[in-house]
Amino acid sequence: MSLLLCRQEPVKHPYYFEGLGVRLYSSQELCYAIYNNPLLVMEGFVDNVLIEFIRDDLDMGFLALKLIKCQQSGEDSDELLALILHECDYYNAGEVSRFRQKLSTYRKMPEAEFLKERADYLFYRKQYGKAATEFMKILELSKTSRGSDVFRAKVYNNLGASYARLFMTDKAYQAYLKSFDLVKSSEVLKRICHLSQWNPGLVISERLSVLITEELKQESEQKRMEAGEQAGKAESLLELEKLFQKDPIKRLQGAGELVQKWKQEYRNIMS
Repeated sequence: MSLLLCRQEPVKHPYYFEGLGVRLYSSQELCYAIYNNPLLVMEGFVDNVLIEFIRDDLDMGFLALKLIKCQQSGEDSDELLALILHECDYYNAGEVSRFRQKLSTYRKMPEAEFLKERADYLFYRKQYGKAATEFMKILELSKTSRGSDVFRAKVYNNLGASYARLFMTDKAYQAYLKSFDLVKSSEVLKRICHLSQWNPGLVISERLSVLITEELKQESEQKRMEAGEQAGKAESLLELEKLFQKDPIKRLQGAGELVQKWKQEYRNIMS
């Protein structure tokens, strides 16, 4: 994610938005992050650290004081978010109103559906570790709150996808297996076959093995080969190629920056 700094504010200590894995350097960036990622800010986002950033680095003491008073009076957390958007004067009244409505829609969802919405969004943001944690929260709800078999099958499927992105193929297989047992989906069976291609040591139950046809195996092998070819054209490899074309000093500096970028991306994926 990249943010555009429009308003010049003398921020010495940028605010780290863990949900996005980015540092925010202005009130406009803060508002943009809140407005466009409501699912990441609805739970505990406005805390003492953020209020200190608003007061000390953005030099918005009046807003910080308002937020503290709202917290002390037990104000709804959604109102705190709307207050920030309103006081920073980055979004107009109509846009803030739409933001409130979006939060209200999420709040009205059954708990399991809301958690899945949030987990799916984290998966979309490539934060697979956090996504897996949210999917597990759904499965830990009481039996009456977990939703229908079809809903839980989707949760198990997406949990399996999260584990697969984390290269936890055994856990991914177990999640996919539970999804398949609920709805007998051919797509889930296909994903299990793909897993076995990536991890030949994965033990597939006999009852599933008989369902995996030679045609499906060949299709999975083809996809694995195509993925390997795509990996050779990855943006990160292109960055490396460009880096090695630079002179030694710039190469060393660029290598340090690239390693730091990869480290942050890895943290975001695994956390």
